[in-house]
Parts: sequence; structure tokens; C-alpha cells
Amino acid sequence: MNTAAVYPAPTAPPADMFGNVPGYEGTVAGGGGYLPPPMPLEPIAPPQPGLEPAEWSIPSVSEDVAREAFKSFVSSQCCYSKGPVNDGVITGMEPFNTYRYRLETFTEFRSTEWAHKPHEGEPADFYTQTAPRPWEIQANPPSLFTNHTEEIRVPYTSSIKECHTCRATGAMLCEECSGNGFKPCWVCHGSGSKNDENCSHCDATGRDRCTDCDSQGRKECETCKGKRQLLTYIGLKVEWKNNVEDHVVQQNSGLSSDDLHSVTGKELFKNNQYLLYPLLGFPNPAIAEASDRLIKDHQSKYSQTSRILQQRQTVELIPITKVNYKWKGDTHLYYVYGNENQVSADNYPATCCCVIL
Repeated sequence: MNTAAVYPAPTAPPADMFGNVPGYEGTVAGGGGYLPPPMPLEPIAPPQPGLEPAEWSIPSVSEDVAREAFKSFVSSQCCYSKGPVNDGVITGMEPFNTYRYRLETFTEFRSTEWAHKPHEGEPADFYTQTAPRPWEIQANPPSLFTNHTEEIRVPYTSSIKECHTCRATGAMLCEECSGNGFKPCWVCHGSGSKNDENCSHCDATGRDRCTDCDSQGRKECETCKGKRQLLTYIGLKVEWKNNVEDHVVQQNSGLSSDDLHSVTGKELFKNNQYLLYPLLGFPNPAIAEASDRLIKDHQSKYSQTSRILQQRQTVELIPITKVNYKWKGDTHLYYVYGNENQVSADNYPATCCCVIL
């Protein structure tokens, strides 16, 4: 029997089945839709008071702290000799503090798509009432500035249909055995004999039972889980995302700004509200300029596709200490930076070549 005729190839579900649902026109056809957020109900925040001028600085770390940080760093490197740490002499230490401005914009994004699940007796509610519009549906946001995703079944959009994958049979051909229930014997490769003797593994039949389908030739349909019917509905996907952007003020120490991404500094300022206003009166004009540019950019960019729920801006002073030392008559340097006292020593003078066999 040709079982392939019993289980025809699956067909895609109708993409336009919800095209007439008020509030969803054109949003689910083709597999999904972008939902512009409602206009914000709150006005843009008024200007905040200017910051009082202050002398903010962090002194260079002590020699003992610099030496211990250097020692810990070298110990973590498999190819670094401890000679410069044990015998090197510190000749100078210079602070190069820098500011880091961070803007966080916490947004909510909503989209819809055609969705389905195995029908397990749930009643269909399509058109029993008017379906709530996407931004009218209640969703429970996480804590502020925390990424999270929630998927919600839109009420009054569900209907029951036959499974499009198995054509309502509840089963599909077993791909492992092509619906035959048996596979060629792996010992004799289907010949029934090996070395001119009957194959003892398959009793000379040349075939093995298919364990994937228990020799039935078919398996439970993965789409409907054997239920034969699907509950189809509009699925609403709600994504909360914390969009973060940093600006580090250029400093002349020679340390790469990329190294600063992994450390923290002394927090000088933080505030959050629905929509922020750029910093005023900050002692470093580069921070004020970054605040103005990033806030305008975020509010323009994210309000077009998402609902802005909250913004937060932070200014940190990151400590950087440039350490000069002598070892074997030559001058070398390394950097100690961040509250974590991390070390950067790109031109360490005592390395060896490690070969892993």
C-alpha cells in the first residue's frame, strides 16, 4: 500500500483568517504585524534644575594596591613570568579619571502573529464579543529596566480548524523509515547475508524494526499532538527591553576606552523619570553634549515603534591610574582602572610562547 497517498504534504494555514477583526486589519496577514504605540499621555518632562558645580576627582591608587592588582593580573596569565612583578620597581603613578554617561530607555514593543495550539476542548470565541485592540490588552510588565517577553492569546479571536500538517489524521509518515515500519538491516545492509552466511542479526530478512515509530510507519503529528484539530487565534507578543547606550569622555592616558566597558566607577549622578531632560550645568561639557544628543536620539527612535515607559541617566567617574615601573633597566607601564582595580598591560615584557599539543 502506498501510504504516501494517505498523508499528503502539509499545507500552510490561511494567513488572512483574522483580516476582518476590528483593530487587527493588516496586522496578522503574512505572519505578523507591527503595532504602532498609542500617543503618549504624559508630557515631556520639564527641564531639571542645573547641577551644582563640584570638584569631583579620584586620587590614584596606592603603590600597594597597584602592585597587588598587577600581581593578580599576571597570575591569571598562563604565559606571563612573575619577574616584572617581583623585581620591578614603581617609578611613577598618574591618575587619568574619566566620565562615563549612560542612558537607559525602557520600552514596550507589541506585535501580533497567527498562532495555534492542539485543540483540547476549549470553546471557540471568535466574534462572540469584540476583540480588544492590541494596546488595550492587559500585560504585566517586569521591574523597570528589566528585559522580559510575554505571549498572550488575544480574547475573542480563537476558532477551531482541522490540522493543516496531518490533514486531520493525527499522524504523519515516519521520516526515519519512510512509512514502511522497517529499515534495512545495518549489519548486512539489507542483503540478508554476510560473509556468505545468513545474517543472524535480522534472521536473513534484511530489515530491522523502526524504533522511531515502533514499526507503525507513522508517528503522532507534532503540530496537533494527535488531536486532529487546532485552536487558532491571534497571538500578541509583548517585549520589554532596556535599551542602553554609553558615552565615555575621551581621556589621554593611553588606555583604550573599550577596556572600560567591564568596570564600574564612582556614581556622581543618577535620575529616572518617564521622559528625561538633558543634563544642565554639568562641569564637563562633553557629558552635557552626550546627554542632549542621546536623549533626543532615544526619544525619537524608540517612540516610533515602542512605548517608552521610563528613562534613566547615570554619570560615573571611572578611576584610571597609569603606573610606570622599571625592570632590568628598562621602563614599562600598566594601567589600574575601575572600582574593580582591573589591569591592562599590553606590552608586558616577560612572556613566553605556549604550545598546546
